[in-house]
Amino acid sequence: MKKSTIWLLALVMLSAFLALLFLQVRYMRTSMAIRSQQFDEQVTRSLYNVMRDLEQDQTRDYLEQDMIESENRYSQYTQPQGTQITREQTTTAITNPDGSETRLAMDIMKQSFRPRDQRDRVFLSPNRVGGTISKTQYDMQQSLSKRYLHERALLDEVILKILNRASSEPIENRIDFNRVEQYIRYELSYNGLNEPFSFQIVDFNNKVIYSSPGFSTKYRDAVYTQILFPNDPPAKLNRLRAYFPTKRNYVYSELSFFIPSLIFTFILLITFIFTVVSLFRQKRLSEMKNDFINNMTHELKTPVSTISLASQMLKDESILKSPDVFKHVTGVIYDETKRLSFQVEKVLQMSLFDKQKTTLKMKELDVNDLVVSVANTHVLKVEKLGGTLDIDLQAENSTIKVDEMHFTNVLFNILDNALKYRKMDVAPELMIRTRNEGNKIIISMEDNGIGMKKEDAKKVFERFYRVHTGNRHDVKGFGLGLAYVKKIVTDVNGTIRAESELGKGTKFIISLPVIKDK
Repeated sequence: MKKSTIWLLALVMLSAFLALLFLQVRYMRTSMAIRSQQFDEQVTRSLYNVMRDLEQDQTRDYLEQDMIESENRYSQYTQPQGTQITREQTTTAITNPDGSETRLAMDIMKQSFRPRDQRDRVFLSPNRVGGTISKTQYDMQQSLSKRYLHERALLDEVILKILNRASSEPIENRIDFNRVEQYIRYELSYNGLNEPFSFQIVDFNNKVIYSSPGFSTKYRDAVYTQILFPNDPPAKLNRLRAYFPTKRNYVYSELSFFIPSLIFTFILLITFIFTVVSLFRQKRLSEMKNDFINNMTHELKTPVSTISLASQMLKDESILKSPDVFKHVTGVIYDETKRLSFQVEKVLQMSLFDKQKTTLKMKELDVNDLVVSVANTHVLKVEKLGGTLDIDLQAENSTIKVDEMHFTNVLFNILDNALKYRKMDVAPELMIRTRNEGNKIIISMEDNGIGMKKEDAKKVFERFYRVHTGNRHDVKGFGLGLAYVKKIVTDVNGTIRAESELGKGTKFIISLPVIKDK
């Protein structure tokens, strides 16, 4: 798959995930806004109904009071002679918001007729009786008419009293605070809102008249205000303020559905990013493998071609007559065969990376002695190039436990790289140092070669990775040497890092635990 295709797929998938995430967040915010609006409407409706209930209570109180006064006034009316007007009381039920009933006493006049004296009996003729009954009915109608006009005037008077006298009374005399709390709880429950609350009643100067326990203004969006008795003069208006401490919990409870959805979306996003990164890593690994195959083909083809050419020369009988030429040709075959074996061994090192732990033959060695042995082997190569190889052995505790063959290959590979990536117009200068740091020994190997960038220094221990300069065929390699070095050092419980600066050289630092002398 081309890199451009991977980038295109990554862009499309990322856009889809971002769009999905945007829609989820937007839908979540819309749902929360709707739930908050519903809460506001339910509370506002409930407080309005509480205000109406309080107005009805006040009106009912004034009606009851004026009915009592009307009884006293009515007793002063002149009753027709021979007629006794009695009052029969009926009750009218008014249902309160809390479900209870309040019964209002209503007086209905009844007239009963009785003789003035039981001893005086008057026997009337039919005409007389009829006239008397008609006159009595007339008197009764007049009395009821007067009663109606009186009660109507009484209601008008009650209304005037409510308008003029009620607003002048203190609010604590007009309402019962315990009943207000009952009304609020009833109305909230009726509107489907069973949330804890507290309330205050303040006057027109914002002076607190009454406050229930727990009232706070910490969250202003959870405080709702309702004017009590809105028909009062503006300078005497009182307000009911209700506080709902759990409003945010009520609104945020809508998130219980969205949080798992967002979590799964983020999991998918992380999985997608990991997949894309893996694709690019595999793409880069594939490119490095192709480069490795190209380099390996070139590395193996050259000695094979040389051996083939030398073998064909040996078929010529004239070669046999010249011992020096024969010796030279056989020497070329030997050298190229040895070179070919070395390259094949390099390829076989790949098998080490398929194992979690390399099988090593661990034994105790002196690092200083090992460094001297490796330096003696390479000093001829360095001097042939006109360079120098120096050692500085400062480590006093230099006994380590490693695999001698593999660790020797580690030092060889680093020195080989120093000669491979040298500056062509500058004599190589190599330095190997050892020193102790605590219970560890530090081996540093430094050169004055072409160096590399810092980002390359971090990746140089990866398999098949080669710095761009090494991709040219003037410097051969498979990109396995330093990966092999990293694995061996790690398997012997050590660490290795590279410090390099482009154009100034490279320094490899190996840290290994030492074995203290008993």
